[in-house]
Amino acid sequence: MADALTNTAENLALDWVLGVGTPTRPTTPLKVALVTANGSDTAAGTEVTGGSYARQNLAVAAAVGGATANSADLVFTGMPAATVVGVEIWDSAGTPVRLWYGPLTASRTVAAGDELRLTAASLQLSLA
Repeated sequence: MADALTNTAENLALDWVLGVGTPTRPTTPLKVALVTANGSDTAAGTEVTGGSYARQNLAVAAAVGGATANSADLVFTGMPAATVVGVEIWDSAGTPVRLWYGPLTASRTVAAGDELRLTAASLQLSLA
């Protein structure tokens, strides 16, 4: 998901790099959400609901060459019947803040009760 930071995350990153103000680091763990309609810089997508679906914790390695990826499989179990078209990354604050968004390379259709797995290193994150 290159260049898919939300405006909120872009502002946090710029303020931190440029030493402007005191940006607050997002509350961890970061969470990966699945969406059935992709969002934009300013609007969240339509998150999957139903079944046993729940956002999953994101683990990443330190960035190398301006990029990183999920370091462990992300496993969503007990999915509702849905066509998943993208993912979003949220912090875990009391009122969560959306930080990143992007489409899947290919949509995935799951039946009720299915598992959806994003294997380690399949969720690529970069700022370029």
